[in-house]
Amino acid sequence: MRHERHYSVEQANAALGWVEERLERLRAAHARLTDEEARAALRAASPTNGGGAPGLVVSDGFLSLQSALRELQEMEIVLRDLDRGLVDFPSVRDDREVYLCWEQGEDEIGYWHELDAGHAARQSL
Repeated sequence: MRHERHYSVEQANAALGWVEERLERLRAAHARLTDEEARAALRAASPTNGGGAPGLVVSDGFLSLQSALRELQEMEIVLRDLDRGLVDFPSVRDDREVYLCWEQGEDEIGYWHELDAGHAARQSL
């Protein structure tokens, strides 16, 4: 088995609110990391003072991104696509390890797929 932790459908559904909070934190952090105005100011200021406030925007984005990703990893929830909010929960089905698949906007977990398959191969529960 690849994962130590496995979710039942009920456990994964119960975690969806928590997962959505992390997805929002990840998106906000990603926006700070890719904020072109902050990055341009950082490039201009970095030779003299390390970037000041723009550097803080980018470094805060990085730290927030790292924190939210670590929280998901600690729960063994696999982020597949941040933009779509696509995540997988390790589970056991018919005595083999699979992923319960959820995409943000879906009301609950309704699909699963094999470990080496992706979203396109997901099947209804």
